[in-house]
Amino acid sequence: MFRVSHYLRELAEAERRGQYPSTRRRGEPPGPVVIWNLIRRCNLTCQHCYALSADHDYAGELDTGEVFTVMDDLKAFGVPVLILSGGEPLLRPDLFPIAERAIGMGFYTGLSTNGTLIDEPLAERIAATGFHYVGISLDGLRATHDRFRRLDGAFERSLAAVRHLLARGVKVGLRYTLTAPNAHDFEPLLDLMRAEGAPKFYFSHLNYAGRGNLHRAKDAQFAATRAALDTLFDRAWDAAQRGLDEEYVTGNNDADGPWLLLWLQRRRPDLAARFGDALRQRLQAWGGNASGLHVANIDNLGEVHPDTMWWHHPLGNVRQRPFSALWPDTTDPLMAGLKQQPRPVGGRCADCQHLAICGGNTRVRAQQLTGDPWAEDPGCYLDDAEIGLAQGRPRVPLSAFRSQRAVKVPVVAG
Repeated sequence: MFRVSHYLRELAEAERRGQYPSTRRRGEPPGPVVIWNLIRRCNLTCQHCYALSADHDYAGELDTGEVFTVMDDLKAFGVPVLILSGGEPLLRPDLFPIAERAIGMGFYTGLSTNGTLIDEPLAERIAATGFHYVGISLDGLRATHDRFRRLDGAFERSLAAVRHLLARGVKVGLRYTLTAPNAHDFEPLLDLMRAEGAPKFYFSHLNYAGRGNLHRAKDAQFAATRAALDTLFDRAWDAAQRGLDEEYVTGNNDADGPWLLLWLQRRRPDLAARFGDALRQRLQAWGGNASGLHVANIDNLGEVHPDTMWWHHPLGNVRQRPFSALWPDTTDPLMAGLKQQPRPVGGRCADCQHLAICGGNTRVRAQQLTGDPWAEDPGCYLDDAEIGLAQGRPRVPLSAFRSQRAVKVPVVAG
């Protein structure tokens, strides 16, 4: 996750004070953020679902006792954050006991939901439980969202959930994945966020996994991606300068870090000249893609993955081996490469001047479209000149990769 607002607030403070805040590198987190798909069942069948969920029960899911045992191991291992996800996690009968225990153990505990099940009584229970954050996905305004979610009325129900939760003091974020068919609703969603008073907006690039892999031909083209990010950065910069309590983050494309430097050079060359080097240091301290390093996934069956987009690559099951033993194990070649710094990337990525910022970007995208997890990331929207390659030729369009062999994502048995 790229915390856009964090860096722009620092930049706004530097402009006011004439001095950039301390760029001292923070220590490594003790353990990874764990995104936990507690249940695969979902009441929706969204077009871009990485879990390929449906509205029926799946056999073999961890029971409450097993979840608690894993939580004890995660706590001892130093995991600071649990994001409870699905499927639709609100369909799991023991969700609230799990969440209450997690919060009581000191985990920062988030809930990732489509929001359609949240009425006023359920919003009361979510608030009383004490979730630190609830993310609700919106793919656009009414017509677009309902089409993506394959349910008439889904938009109104999810928006009602946002309002119910905000009214009860719950921190809520809107989650949006950019694709060509919903790009026209991006700016209206930003306006909606501000109008509703939601404090956070998560902008996700399409990643090639699960049902999203099946729809990768509809990925927004590079020019649209760049334009959308400019809009997002402009909005975040406006909020930072005005001191608004708004947070903008992005995910699934770590080229966003270098793009922020390029945005600053275009929008405010005066600030780039004064504080560009300091901002670069901050971005290098962030380090880009965290799959296999600082973010992990446990699926509904207890399989551990480098992140949520690697469901086709299990590292082992928490029923047979604790997470604390699986996560540091580098006998798996993929995990060895993900933990290597710098990563053993090839192509444009190997020679990119921003490698220390983006960390080689999203390896699953390279693997899905080329079969090689260490190939250059086909989703990088920066051209050769922008990454420091001498020839400065235009970026190869995404369509050029579509004729190559792509590794299929199998449906998880259940």
